[in-house]
Amino acid sequence: MYYQGAVEGAANTESGSRVFVYEVVGLRQSEETDQTNYQIRNSGSVFIRVPYNRMNQEMRRITRLGGRIVSIQPIGVLQQINGKASFEVASEAMSKTTSAESAHEGNGNATLVQAELLEQQQPKKKDTKGNTMTQAKAKKDAHADVPVNIYRPNAPFIGKCISNDALVKEGGIGIVQHIKLDLDGGNLRYVEGQSIGIIPPGVDKNGKPEKLRLYSIASTRHGDDVDDKTVSLCVRQLEYKHPETGETVYGVCSTYLCNLKPGDEVKITGPVGKEMLLPPDEDANIIMMATGTGIAPMRAYLWRMFNEKERAVNPEYQFKGFAWLIFGIPTTPNILYKEELEELQAKYPDNFRLTYAISREQKNPQGGRMYIQDRVAEHADELWNLIKNEKTHTYICGLRGMEDGIDAALAAAAAKEGVTWSEYQKELKKAGRWHVETY
Repeated sequence: MYYQGAVEGAANTESGSRVFVYEVVGLRQSEETDQTNYQIRNSGSVFIRVPYNRMNQEMRRITRLGGRIVSIQPIGVLQQINGKASFEVASEAMSKTTSAESAHEGNGNATLVQAELLEQQQPKKKDTKGNTMTQAKAKKDAHADVPVNIYRPNAPFIGKCISNDALVKEGGIGIVQHIKLDLDGGNLRYVEGQSIGIIPPGVDKNGKPEKLRLYSIASTRHGDDVDDKTVSLCVRQLEYKHPETGETVYGVCSTYLCNLKPGDEVKITGPVGKEMLLPPDEDANIIMMATGTGIAPMRAYLWRMFNEKERAVNPEYQFKGFAWLIFGIPTTPNILYKEELEELQAKYPDNFRLTYAISREQKNPQGGRMYIQDRVAEHADELWNLIKNEKTHTYICGLRGMEDGIDAALAAAAAKEGVTWSEYQKELKKAGRWHVETY
């Protein structure tokens, strides 16, 4: 799955200067952000590095772009490693990075952590109509050892294509490929739920080198061959009609990846991302809702949980909980990884439930097309009862906008018990149990 990345804001800093990390929510692609030299992520938080003397300017800029600062953290102490200066960042700063933003002008003093921000950072003990909620836990503590940005855009890892296999069967819509890349000889490590960057060759319309695009990883940390030497992607070739000329336009990076041949070299960056990580609890309940290539991280989770070879090399993690995948696709030939999914369902009927929403073949109760939100509405009471369990984590990945229908269905189920879904969902997010990556 491909989606736009987060921004590493602020400019270069000098040795010894104080630097802070802003966690920002609410940024969306707009006419103004289109003019910047970085990509805006479509969901979740972005993390922006800000020097002390530019904090006021950055606060104003974030507000202007529609964002809201939910926390401010010091970036850490400047350390000397092998004679070179290096920052140890406590939070997921510089995650999903393209290029650094140009320095802001001005040297005004800044207000540091406002009382409102401090209050927002504190876990809230909130009882929603008698339903137990776990307190929010800081993600940086739970995921401190997760690898991030081992390879950066200015020094990418050069991997090679091992295989490039079609996932859409005959009669399906579009082109989707499962691409396996060789990481042998490098130091690129990752975990399930992360993404890597791909830098396509060539230059853009302005004559500048192409920027990286981010793709969700579709394999476990050990790779499809379970040898720690590969990473796999699920890539759909972007194709659309130009609104003015009517000309067919193909995505630059997706077309490049879909046309890779074994042996072709690929520039890889990352890994990035901590929003979509699996909990370490072997008894967890994992609800997965995906559309199209949003299946990529879900495949990684399912392999981690159920694949026999994967389980053999992970004695410390033997999943015993319950996983439920609700997968939205347009036609049966478009069911990506169909054989894998249905094999797991047959082998683990008590632990894995598979539900399709095939929009062009199935009908919802109103006689319209069956979309993922219709399936969620159909099973809303069951899902709501699962979600109330503090061991349950929910993952949503796919087309932006799918969340609205899912929220509406779950709100109706929660309302039967006098619970306001929007408030309950906030607590789920704070507890690190509600994970969304849409594009």
